Amino acid sequence: MPYIPPENTCDAHCHVWGPVARFPFAENRPFTPPERTKDDLAALYRRLGIARSVIVQAVVYGTDNGAMLDAIAHSQGRYRGIALIDDSFDEKALIRLHEGGIRGVRFGFVRHLGKRPDLAFFRRTVARIAPLGWHAQIHLDSADLLELREELDRLTIPFVIDHMGRVDAAKGLDQPAFRALLEQVKRENCWVKVSGSDRVSATGAPFHDAIPFARALIAAAPDRVVWGTDYPHSNPRHLIEDDAGLMELLPLMADAAGLRKLLVENPARLYGF
Repeated sequence: MPYIPPENTCDAHCHVWGPVARFPFAENRPFTPPERTKDDLAALYRRLGIARSVIVQAVVYGTDNGAMLDAIAHSQGRYRGIALIDDSFDEKALIRLHEGGIRGVRFGFVRHLGKRPDLAFFRRTVARIAPLGWHAQIHLDSADLLELREELDRLTIPFVIDHMGRVDAAKGLDQPAFRALLEQVKRENCWVKVSGSDRVSATGAPFHDAIPFARALIAAAPDRVVWGTDYPHSNPRHLIEDDAGLMELLPLMADAAGLRKLLVENPARLYGF
């Protein structure tokens, strides 16, 4: 039997790309993805039984959040978003984003995706979004969990670490980066996305070597973990043939009560559903 998620399950990490004729990609994008629109996303959710979504602004659009905002506007309140911004966004622009369903800003420290944010900009932006009740979403490589540890320790607003910190399952649960992540999630303002099993896995599908990492994070912070598909899977480490396969990992991560927190209760609290 395929896994049937609880009512109001939230995919807390996905992207929309296109329609390109209406929402063209940025000229200086690090890669060019295939078109995957809000209609494609909705069709996937109907098939998988997912009710809510958090769309993360795709780096291929830079700070033009239009495609994401359009998808949120058509969702009848079921979607939220995480934006990319720069210093050109004034306070009125931030308020408009909030009214459009944005609840956080993503900071991309992953090296292969291009320029990493300047730490002065990072600190400045964190201070600016705090009054809105937004959080900082941190996308980093596993080594950055050590490099940026002091910077993360200084954060007072909620922050969310993407994809289990992109640790490498081949290095085991005792690797320094994962130990640092487990220390971070002990803090009351630190959340983590138990997503990206395909990125963590060293062996490939069905990605079972990522399960111990997910279980450890859920055990460490059961009230501050969320899950996402990462659809449509930009720059995947391993091929994802069907997102239904990722959902089959969920019962291996936690019991029914733990999954209800992961999929329904925690995202409702973090994103304001």
